[in-house]
Amino acid sequence: MSDPELATKAPENDAAEGSVFPNDTPAQTGASLGEHCVTDRPTPFGQGPSGEMTQLGGIDCYVSKPNDYPHSPSKLLLFLTGATGLHSENNQIQADKYASEGFLVVLPDMFSNDPLPGSATYQEEKDPSFIEQIKLRVAETGKAFFIDMWLARQTPEKVLPIIHKVIDAAKDEFADAVASGGGLYSVGYCFGGRMTLLLAGEKPDTVLWGQAPVTDEEAGIVKKGPYIKAGAIAHATLVGKEDFAGTQAPLAFVCVENDQLFPDEVKEYGENFLKVNNVEHEFKTYSGVPHGFATIGEYEDAKIKSTQVEAFDQMLAWLKAH
Repeated sequence: MSDPELATKAPENDAAEGSVFPNDTPAQTGASLGEHCVTDRPTPFGQGPSGEMTQLGGIDCYVSKPNDYPHSPSKLLLFLTGATGLHSENNQIQADKYASEGFLVVLPDMFSNDPLPGSATYQEEKDPSFIEQIKLRVAETGKAFFIDMWLARQTPEKVLPIIHKVIDAAKDEFADAVASGGGLYSVGYCFGGRMTLLLAGEKPDTVLWGQAPVTDEEAGIVKKGPYIKAGAIAHATLVGKEDFAGTQAPLAFVCVENDQLFPDEVKEYGENFLKVNNVEHEFKTYSGVPHGFATIGEYEDAKIKSTQVEAFDQMLAWLKAH
């Protein structure tokens, strides 16, 4: 497939880029995160962030606004990153690109007080497992081990309540943008892709969403959501078939050909689920690019550069159309 293909049937095989983690546990179906999920590419020359750091709901956030806001209508966009997180300049620049297109962008610190090992805010001496595992640092697998342990802590039960705090506060702070767009929009890259998918569905209002678990069986389970009006997802990771359950909001997917991090089996299931349940969706598969390519970062390969622009245009067009 030489050009991106808009999928109307089950997409092509997405098998096989090896895991960055040696000896993945059986619970991990394929690789968990790839190199491009946990490491920033060089920042494009001459570019830098233009937004500001603030707090929403007690959570650190990067907020980027259109130049003419609030004098012109804007839509509120929740930007959920890969593992490099809040303090990645590339992520901030990516948020600025959406802001330049008329979106008021909120990029939350999903990993509050627990940054990715090796990222801009990580301090090894503060990591609870550092002393116990220090000898592993001499091995080539040392960094992967720390990342694996970090990833195991980033569960929906931990991350989604953080996101919900930000959503609630952002809806109050930027009520005009919510009203202008008729709701909240979301983009998700890599790890953030799964979170965007979960926010797009009607889910049980249980501890997964930061609520108390249901104790009265006769009361049943109350469902809430979707929490977003529409979403766009680029090279998602850690997505399981069960994550598509209850999806209602329109979703666009940027996919990578032969991407083990978003396996063909899961992608095919998701596409069929959305089709059967009449959920508006778009799957577009790009060849000749690595997982993580859609995130801002410098590449020498001209094809990756041009495809990166094309993927951004796909996601932007989807958001503007909804």
